[in-house]
Amino acid sequence: MKVNTKPDKLWDVVVIGGGPAGMMAAGRAAELGRSVLLVEKNAILGKKLLLTGGGRCNLSNNKPELRTMLAKYKGVDQFLFSAFSQFGVEDTLEFFKRQGMATKEEAEGRIFPVSNKAQTVLDVLVSYMKEGGVELRTNSVVTRLWVDASNTATQHIRIRLKDKTELLAQSCVVASGGTARPATGSTGDGFAWLKKIGHTIIQDDVALVPVALKDAWAKKLSGVTLIDIKLTTFQNKEKQEVGKGELLFTHFGISGPTVLDMSKEIGELLKYGEVTIMLDIFPKLDHGALRDKLQTLLNSQSNKKLKNTMNKLVPLALVPAILRLTGVDGQLPSHSLRREHRIKLVSVMKAIPLNVKGLLGADKAIVCSGGVALEEVDFRTMQSRLVPNLYIVGDLLNIDRPSGGYSLQLCWTTGFVAGSNTERSRG
Repeated sequence: MKVNTKPDKLWDVVVIGGGPAGMMAAGRAAELGRSVLLVEKNAILGKKLLLTGGGRCNLSNNKPELRTMLAKYKGVDQFLFSAFSQFGVEDTLEFFKRQGMATKEEAEGRIFPVSNKAQTVLDVLVSYMKEGGVELRTNSVVTRLWVDASNTATQHIRIRLKDKTELLAQSCVVASGGTARPATGSTGDGFAWLKKIGHTIIQDDVALVPVALKDAWAKKLSGVTLIDIKLTTFQNKEKQEVGKGELLFTHFGISGPTVLDMSKEIGELLKYGEVTIMLDIFPKLDHGALRDKLQTLLNSQSNKKLKNTMNKLVPLALVPAILRLTGVDGQLPSHSLRREHRIKLVSVMKAIPLNVKGLLGADKAIVCSGGVALEEVDFRTMQSRLVPNLYIVGDLLNIDRPSGGYSLQLCWTTGFVAGSNTERSRG
């Protein structure tokens, strides 16, 4: 049977991708009275969104001062200034508040829904789109998009689906995501479409990804979280990079905000040889101050075994690892600890060696770097500078960002700005 590919309708806006940026763009365009169709390749919307923040959804970071926020995006503030001026952190929080979702602030300014559930955020976005009358088509895989120049008076954008159906739009928002977590549908399809119509695509790579370790003892600490720590990378005994914050031990190695933020640089170092990370669990104390703290503890627990005294200073699960690395017998009474023992303990607590095996792949990445060259996008509207009425948002943009809510804020901002600037069909 011959498939009829002729579009049955001219949409004001077709949004490709049902992630956070796409849903925000679709909802905003519909709020302004546009006829909107959102096309999603998965059976459900927000598949990756539901995984963010460990399923809790770190939706933004509380940095309402514009330049402070933009400084987190690694030197691209000149591009983002206009978009964030239109819809920044405060606007985002007010948006979710108006939709009836309460938020809370946690360590390092990270913003979460009070419910601690990413599903709550997804529900808000779905409700927002429903209110505006957005039509959804899930299980719909886009294979191509191009400019339809058949009507010389009005230039439209045509989108072809895998089932040969074709869609016609006055405006198209491409929000198909990068290549992080491909199992959620982010397989970089949008880069191929955009490249075919002339856009420059900067080679993408994993940017925020957990780190695998060689150390068997570290993997036994899976689930242990350390806060206020310092990580220092070394290669060939030369100091490379320092990061401070939070670390999470996992069954394969380490993760957490600080590790994710350092992962791209660690990946670069691995190209040139072995990498060791030194973990300082007391960065606010120098060696002398930590020795004094340890001595005070030993004096107060003088008759207890060292292994039982140490858990007053470090997490219980970490005690065997520290004793193993120092070679100090945990069965010793605290009062029997010699000076050389105390020096060893302090030295290790200030520099626990973590031997890097490698980075996990794109399937575990939170964010990938690379994407559409920023010079080819007008950030006042998120419109392509090469193709009129084509808008590019979210993870498709070549913008590095740290963990902590900055990636989702980029999605909210660019999605809202794109949705605000889409055009109504003129027939």
